[in-house]
Amino acid sequence: MDKINDLINKNIGDIYLKEPLSKHSSWRIGGPADVLIEPYNIEQIIEIIQYADLMKIPTAIIGNGTNLLFSDEGFRGIIVKLGNNFSKYTIKGNRVCAEAGIWTPKFAKILSDNGLSGLEHAIGIPGTLGGLIFMNGGSGGKCIGDIVKKIWVIDRNYNLISFSQKECDFSYRKSVFQDSGYIICKIELECEIGEKERIKSEMRDILNKRKNKFPLNYPNCGSVFLSNPVMNDTVAPPGKLIEEAGLKGYQIGGAQISEKHANFIVNLGNATAKDVISIAQYIRKIVYQRYGICLESEVKYLGELGSLRSLHEVGIIEKR
Repeated sequence: MDKINDLINKNIGDIYLKEPLSKHSSWRIGGPADVLIEPYNIEQIIEIIQYADLMKIPTAIIGNGTNLLFSDEGFRGIIVKLGNNFSKYTIKGNRVCAEAGIWTPKFAKILSDNGLSGLEHAIGIPGTLGGLIFMNGGSGGKCIGDIVKKIWVIDRNYNLISFSQKECDFSYRKSVFQDSGYIICKIELECEIGEKERIKSEMRDILNKRKNKFPLNYPNCGSVFLSNPVMNDTVAPPGKLIEEAGLKGYQIGGAQISEKHANFIVNLGNATAKDVISIAQYIRKIVYQRYGICLESEVKYLGELGSLRSLHEVGIIEKR
């Protein structure tokens, strides 16, 4: 506790003790974190991780928790949330710089208000810009990496370094930042000058399609299993495979395979991480038995003791 008290006395942002991670998860799942901190600037982020490393306190960096499943037991360490406190941006011509915590739909709207095109596809993606970069997220065959000019990250030596688009090594739902230990802080995008009303019209169409297609009335993380272009062309997208296997509506505890879109696992109100893991394992088992395909997940599971694994790699819930 002395370690935590020392941390509280530092000027490092907004600090919350025993904070329920369910409040920071789009699935609304997760036990309490010992400490959750929302820093305001890069200097505070560096101070937090330096202190945590020195004191050997487990640390995890999160955005909005969209592609994360938190342990039912919570997190025994420090969660650093890059969110509203870390969401400033500047626009100069068709170049835009933004901090990693800015909310992606809000950012896409800001760009459209300024007649800038390139992020329309992300208007309905409920996460932060940093998380979008980390996963090279997108929709409709487009990815955020397509318009990246430069990324600034904190490296393992607590230095702020930059990556060009090429150095980011973007591919489908992949980037160099995964499993790197780097903390994405700031992003520069190169957009195209466009006609405001056309851009806004395209975004309205995207939102309407999402509303009709996806189960937005229940907490969820979006698509659970990766839908790669090769599999889509040769077999079918994951949602179609899961649906054809007759799994729509299948339920374990409070978690259910959505009846609206089979690649969504929804929280009906009292789902646990264990429920979600169990249902994901069941989906993978049935799809493999039927099609010989091993589905992989874009969702990450953060264990109580700090391990971060893809959902499809998780077997038994972590125990002390």
